Amino acid sequence: MTPDANSIYRETSPNGSGVRTSVSIIVPVYNEQYLVEASLRRLLILAESPLLSRIQVIVIDDCSRDETPAVLERFQKNLPADPSGKMDWHFFRHERNQGKGAAVRTAIEHADCELSVVHDADLEYHPRDFLQMLPLFLHENADAVFGSRFMAGGFKRALFFKHSIGNHILTFLCDLASDLNLTDMETCYKMVRTDLLKTIPLVSKDFRIEPELTIKLAKRGAHIFEVPISYSGRTYQEGKKIGWKDGLHALFAIARFKVSDRICKPDQYGSEVSVRLGRAPKYNSWLASRVRPHLGSDVLEIGAGMGSLTVQLIPRAQYCACDANPLFVRELRKLAATRPYLEASQIDPADPASLPSGRTFQTVICKNVLEHVDDDVAVLRGIGGAVREDGRIVVLAPNGPALFGAIDRSLGHRRRYTREQLRLLAEKAGMRCTSIVPFNRACSVPWWFAGRVLRRKHFSLLQVKFVNWAAPVLRRLDRWVPLPPLSWIATFEKVQARAPVKPSPRESEAGILR
Repeated sequence: MTPDANSIYRETSPNGSGVRTSVSIIVPVYNEQYLVEASLRRLLILAESPLLSRIQVIVIDDCSRDETPAVLERFQKNLPADPSGKMDWHFFRHERNQGKGAAVRTAIEHADCELSVVHDADLEYHPRDFLQMLPLFLHENADAVFGSRFMAGGFKRALFFKHSIGNHILTFLCDLASDLNLTDMETCYKMVRTDLLKTIPLVSKDFRIEPELTIKLAKRGAHIFEVPISYSGRTYQEGKKIGWKDGLHALFAIARFKVSDRICKPDQYGSEVSVRLGRAPKYNSWLASRVRPHLGSDVLEIGAGMGSLTVQLIPRAQYCACDANPLFVRELRKLAATRPYLEASQIDPADPASLPSGRTFQTVICKNVLEHVDDDVAVLRGIGGAVREDGRIVVLAPNGPALFGAIDRSLGHRRRYTREQLRLLAEKAGMRCTSIVPFNRACSVPWWFAGRVLRRKHFSLLQVKFVNWAAPVLRRLDRWVPLPPLSWIATFEKVQARAPVKPSPRESEAGILR
């Protein structure tokens, strides 16, 4: 079963206790021949939980040099009995030692449950604490839940005062960098939605993965919770591996990932660009000011992305925000959770059947959609079916074939439109173009220079922040800038079929028909 990004997997459990989910447990192992088997057996307690429908265990041996491979092979051949049928075991081995972070990254590629969490093989943590994390995903719309060793409610072994001080310092600095208020950033137990985790470009190969994941989750706007967990730390004589050098590495990692903008992997939906543009609220406010006058009381927005324009246009009597990207749909549903007039759904613009069935809207916003599809006429005609007879479609589309460059290709654009091409598009789709308004003239030259001359495939966060900072000025000067616009905002209306004119008696007698 693959992760469903639209919502957590839910079904009624056999005992009627409510919804259930599934979890992929990532177990990085290195030189733990005496503890790894006991640590893996602890996971069997999860099969008793009515909250879990499936438990995938992914064990990554990071090229252990002791007898760990033999222990794992023996354990694999004699897997413990699982009457519930929930446990699903997978074993992999690195050909060379790469570090905990590398092992986690390898395991993430194989994770296919709704949630993922790391479980160390050294018996310092107990997986029974997973059970208090699960309800936050099922009922509180969490994206990530961290198990804190320092929150009241659990127990911990009294060890290493200097380590504790170092942990608090690193957590404080990470909180400062990410604007969070965590109590334990370095915790091993970080449970994250798998679909979200797979889109985060993790690069750390060692313990630096802890601050990296935390900061990147924060930059993605994830809903992060903490719960108290128990902790039975071990001494260096008992095999503890982390040391002061790892703390120093974590310190530099916090500084590195604070300034890094690599928080989303490129995909077919252009998620990387949408996430970046979502961090330009002033620019989106400017765009919303141009769209808002065309809206009615009930709106369907197609291509809503993460809701950067949506939040600027609501509230409305009824607002349905849609996108083809399942990850973005889940973000939209988080917005809708506290807004009764807002709903979110997944729509493929190229498939008219995916449009809201049996419903029409006074206004449909088609935001940066038509330039992505093969047959823009057919897509526009299909979208027209969701508009009332007296309604309109507001189309946001890129201007100027001459501006088409590397950035457009990386975004999946198939075309850019002239004013006349938009008018012709409306006519072919059986509509009438009532207005075409130019938008954002100042950015057309930088776009052309970056995409056509420098052949860059993306714009940086620095550029986005500059445009966001300059948006209030550009908004006032836009009509006076003597440059072609970067985009068009066009409004289309349906062509009303004219009723036949009833001839007058005299015309009928004369045989004149109109």
